[in-house]
Amino acid sequence: MVELIEFLVLGIGVGTFGALLGLGGGIILVPLFMMFMIAPHGTTFSTVQQIVGTSLFVVLCNSLSGTYAYIRQRRIFLRAAVPFAFATVPGAFLGGYISEWFSGPAFSLLFGISLMCLAAVMIIKSNAKKGLKTVEDFDPNGDLNIKLGVICSFFVGFLSSILGIGGGIIHVPMMTFILGFPAQIAVATSTFALMVSALVGVASHAVLGHIVWGPAVMIGVGAVVGAQIGAKISSKSKPKLLVTLLSIVMTLLGVQFIWRGLMG
Repeated sequence: MVELIEFLVLGIGVGTFGALLGLGGGIILVPLFMMFMIAPHGTTFSTVQQIVGTSLFVVLCNSLSGTYAYIRQRRIFLRAAVPFAFATVPGAFLGGYISEWFSGPAFSLLFGISLMCLAAVMIIKSNAKKGLKTVEDFDPNGDLNIKLGVICSFFVGFLSSILGIGGGIIHVPMMTFILGFPAQIAVATSTFALMVSALVGVASHAVLGHIVWGPAVMIGVGAVVGAQIGAKISSKSKPKLLVTLLSIVMTLLGVQFIWRGLMG
């Protein structure tokens, strides 16, 4: 009983943080699962694939709840969200089936270094004289490079399904710095796209038996509650604060993946 309550509290925290930054929450769950819940440190999971599948189920719960909150706030830019979301589908489907081939130390090391480099670029650009766009500056009828966004979204879905961390870690910076979205709009739009890619990824992992349902359901319920809290906080946050928080998370996650790669 105590363990179930702990899973529920964990889900609330993950949901709040994930919806705040459009990340889904898997960036917290995967490291925690790896460090404390898989042999030799724990017995909840027996394989890395179970960690990925269970984490992705929580990401789905979080993104569903967050999407509902952002729809009510009218912060999802549907003109981009719909094509970006559907572009993640083939990537998520492919990632779910070949995840076992991308769990080696070399991949972890490369991904960790890439995240840290991307975080550094974000910090530099957010401090540039031009600054970040605000919601008030955003023109929803302006030019938008849909093709570039679609291509990037395919890889977002792929990485999301392979790593179980949600694609917002790539999607939000892409929309903010390449496509010129305000950070609040990018977070909300990313959450919508993440919902679609997570749904496909969860379906793939469920078929393969990669989801441990007890922890998944309890953390997922907590994530639904937390996502409502995170969405409310996000709507009142400044763009630069969101980008700074995301950069810090990306750096910490990069360190974790580099460590995993070096430890083999």
